[in-house]
Amino acid sequence: MNITLDRIEHLEIEDFLGNEIHCECKEAHRVAIDRILIEKDGIDKLPECLREFQYKKALVIADVHTDEVAGKQVEAALRQANFAYKKFVFQGEGELVPDEAAVGTLLIQVEKDTDVIVTIGTGTLNDLAKFVSHKISIPTIIIATAPSMDGFASTGAALIVDNLKTSFECVCPKAIIGDITILKQAPMNMIIAGFGDIVGKYSALTDWKLGKAINGEYYCDVVVKMVTESMTKCINNVEGIKNRDESAIKNLMEALVVTGIAMSFAGNSRPASGSEHHLAHYWEMMFLFEQKKAVLHGTKVGIAAVITAKLSELLAQASIDFDEAVNKANSFDQEQWKKSVESLYQKAAQEIIHINEKEQRNSVAKRIARIHTIQENMDKIIDIVKSIPSAGEITAILKHAGGASRPREVGIDEQHVINGILMAKEVRTRYTILNLLSDLGLLEEFAREVHDYLKKEEA
Repeated sequence: MNITLDRIEHLEIEDFLGNEIHCECKEAHRVAIDRILIEKDGIDKLPECLREFQYKKALVIADVHTDEVAGKQVEAALRQANFAYKKFVFQGEGELVPDEAAVGTLLIQVEKDTDVIVTIGTGTLNDLAKFVSHKISIPTIIIATAPSMDGFASTGAALIVDNLKTSFECVCPKAIIGDITILKQAPMNMIIAGFGDIVGKYSALTDWKLGKAINGEYYCDVVVKMVTESMTKCINNVEGIKNRDESAIKNLMEALVVTGIAMSFAGNSRPASGSEHHLAHYWEMMFLFEQKKAVLHGTKVGIAAVITAKLSELLAQASIDFDEAVNKANSFDQEQWKKSVESLYQKAAQEIIHINEKEQRNSVAKRIARIHTIQENMDKIIDIVKSIPSAGEITAILKHAGGASRPREVGIDEQHVINGILMAKEVRTRYTILNLLSDLGLLEEFAREVHDYLKKEEA
C-alpha cells in the first residue's frame, strides 16, 4: 500500500496493519500488530482472537487493580469458550515497579505449554509483558484497562535495571483490545494522564525536527502527520473526554495506539518521546530514590511539555553569542560533570557515566561541530521552536481537561525542576532541545528563567 500526506487523514487505524506501507519518505513502513479492537464489549472477542492466531494456552497476567477492573470479564470469556489458561496476579496495593525482580517473577509463571501472554493492564504490565514476550519468543495480547499512556503499540519496553530507567527494544503485541465499556470507566486521573501523554507530542515532534536540522536524522512528514492528526482530534474533543463520552474515549485510545504505530514506522520512539519524556523519566527516578508515591507517566509528560514549550519560547527570543558557546564547549569539565551525575543519579550514576563515555556524548569536538551546524541553520531552528503552542497555551489545554500543568501540583519541587532541566538529557542519547541549549551554553540560564516563570504563574 502507498501512503502520502494527502491520503493519511482518510485512513483508519486498521489500514496500518498487516501491509508493508510505501511512504513518501522513501522508506517502507510496517507494524507487527495483526489486530486492533477498540470497541464496546471488546473483551468478548478475546477467545475469537486467540483462536484466529491458533493459540492453545494463555498465561493471563494482571495486578490487583487491573484484575479487579477486567479480570473477571477476561476469565469469563475464556471459560465460556473452553480456552485453556493460567492466571497470575502481581500482589501488593502499591505501584508495581518494572525492575529485575518483576521480570523474574513473570518469567517463573510461564509454563512449557504457554503459547501466548494475555496482559490485563496498561503501562508497567505492558512493558513487563512485551519484554518477557520478546525474550522467550511467546507473543502477547494486551487488554487495555485505561487510556493512560501511549506504549501499547510500541516496540519498546521501559524497565528499571541497575536503578536506571532504560528502554529495551522488544516486539509489538500481537493484538490490542480496548474495551470501551471498561476504558470509559477508568479513573479520571488515568484518562487525563493519557491526554497529557498526547499533549506531550508537541514537544516530541519539535525535538524530532531539531534532530533532523542539527544532526541530519531520519524524519518522516507522513508519520508526523499521523501523530498530529490524532493529537488534534483529542484536543478538539476535551469536553467529550471529561464526560467519558464513548466516541471521545475511543479517539483518545486510538490516538495512543496510533502513536505506538508511528514509532514502529519510524523505527524509534522519535514520534512520541523527546525532552518531555526525559524530564518525566528523571522525576520518576528521583521519586523512586526518595521512596515517594509515583506520579502517572502521562501526567508528568504533560507538565514537562509546558516546561519544554517555555524553553522553546526563550530560545526564540534569545540573542545567541556563538563564539561564547564555543568557548564554553572548550572549557567543559568532564570531572565536574561526573560529580553532578553521581550526586543526582546516585545508584544509577555509574551506568550513565559508562554509557556516556562509551558513546562519547561529551566530546568537545562533536559539540563544537554541532554549534557550527546550529549557527548555519538558526533561522530554520527558530521557525521550528516557534511552530508549537506557547507554554501558556499548553497550560490552558491541560487545565481545560482538568489535568495538572505545574510540577508543584504533583509534588515535584523546585530543585527537581531545575535539576531535571539541567540533567535529564543524560537519561537518553536522543538529541532534544535540552541538548541544543546545553550546546549553546544556555541551559543553566534558561533553567533559572523557567523556575521564575513557574513561580510567577503559581503565585
